[in-house]
Amino acid sequence: MEQPGKNLRLPISPDDMLRGKSVEWERLEYKQGWNPEAVLHSICAFANDFHNLGGGYIVIGIAEENGRPVLPPVGLDPESLDAIQKELLNLGHSAIQPMYHPLSTPCEVDGKWILVIWVPGGETRPYKAKVSLSKDATEWAYFIRKQSSTVRAKGADEQELISLAATVPFDDRYNQQASLDDLSPRLLEEFLREVGSELADEVKSLSPEALGRQMNIVGGPSEAVFPKNAGLLFFNDEPRRFFPATQIDVVWFPDGAGGDRFEEKTFSGPLSRMTREALDYIRRNYLKETIVKHPDRAEAERFWNFPYAAVEEALVNAVYHRSYEIREPVEVRITPQDLVILSFPGPDRSIRMEDLRAGKAVSRRYRNRRLGEFLKELDLTEGRSTGIPKILREMAANGSPAPEFDSDDDRTYYLVRLPVHPRAKTTGQVTGEAGTKWAPSRHQVEIMRKCMEESGLTDLMAEAGRTDRTKFRNQVLNPLLEAELVEMTEPDSPNSPTQKYRLTQKGRRMLENR
Repeated sequence: MEQPGKNLRLPISPDDMLRGKSVEWERLEYKQGWNPEAVLHSICAFANDFHNLGGGYIVIGIAEENGRPVLPPVGLDPESLDAIQKELLNLGHSAIQPMYHPLSTPCEVDGKWILVIWVPGGETRPYKAKVSLSKDATEWAYFIRKQSSTVRAKGADEQELISLAATVPFDDRYNQQASLDDLSPRLLEEFLREVGSELADEVKSLSPEALGRQMNIVGGPSEAVFPKNAGLLFFNDEPRRFFPATQIDVVWFPDGAGGDRFEEKTFSGPLSRMTREALDYIRRNYLKETIVKHPDRAEAERFWNFPYAAVEEALVNAVYHRSYEIREPVEVRITPQDLVILSFPGPDRSIRMEDLRAGKAVSRRYRNRRLGEFLKELDLTEGRSTGIPKILREMAANGSPAPEFDSDDDRTYYLVRLPVHPRAKTTGQVTGEAGTKWAPSRHQVEIMRKCMEESGLTDLMAEAGRTDRTKFRNQVLNPLLEAELVEMTEPDSPNSPTQKYRLTQKGRRMLENR
């Protein structure tokens, strides 16, 4: 029998993993050498996924100090790697219940061989493992992760773990209404290339099933393979077919929430694209920086009506934590007084209302563990309850009033309200010379930097990681041209095959002031 995961291509590179990119340190465990009993207990703990973080990784061949890797690696004897993987297979059969097989692959780091064991959260938890691998040992126990350590679950922790039996998070469940054909190879490859995964080069040579299993977005026996909900939400062009109301509605009320006039725009599609397009739209149309010049000093005051970083964090958190079983969209309501983001349902009941409203909420368990992994790999969220502190920090740095967080006693909704900067509402009454300006997105800033040297359209698209020429022009390039931050080298022949783009003096000043 072939070992599951042998010659696996990891979803992120070992180099990124060891340097803490996309994976929190508490989801990584380092072992200087092969210790089957200790590794077994850690596999059991990650598979139990007590906090719905998505499992974790065990790296063998690297010593640790205070939970961090000591580099360069100690390494493993290359001749031992195959034997270790075979022993892993046997442990999954005989030393853990229900049977569980992690995915493993040898990797070369700094000239040394290590073994990375990927342990996704299990679908038939709780798991228990042999306490000892000695010949006459008969005791079994549950193991969980507590911060960066593997510990035996006891008392209340053991009871809570048992209560999680058969409660696989929604995004990690198989979707029997879909097939592997509903996963887009194009979207899969774009994602893997964006996150820098070595698996990107294997997309065209792997079968859909093999690729899906490597990315942990499909499951089931070989005769009945189904995509998981997380895979459909990220790698299907229209996830609304499977999950109605998977969309973001942005509504502008120019006369306030009680006014008769409003403008509405709906964003749908794969979660990452939907979120980015909604954020770009909000940034272009509703975020303004006010610049106040004072006659008595050289420095001008700068502040935003709503700081982008706070808006981004609040919206990404809503996409991350909402329930895709509830047929309600994420809604962004913008008025001259505030920006409100509403999602359903509310936070976990373990969070006290007074802590939520005070901005001190810390969740013990995550609703969508797989979605969180993908969003973190795309650098759209940091995870680990950093969202609310970041929103508070960004609003304070902008000089804005404190944000508000709210829900009801039944936790049916979650609301984040960002009040407008008080001086942004009354710009015309501020002493001195004031004005507003449009803000480029992160991708547009990258393009501006690329245009410091004359660059063609293909080079600019590659810089932004875009493949759709029309969308790139409409969403990224044209706004820069309209704002006179970038210009054509052949303005009289816009469609010239030799057309290039360069940064204007106005664009250079903007980059210098960032």
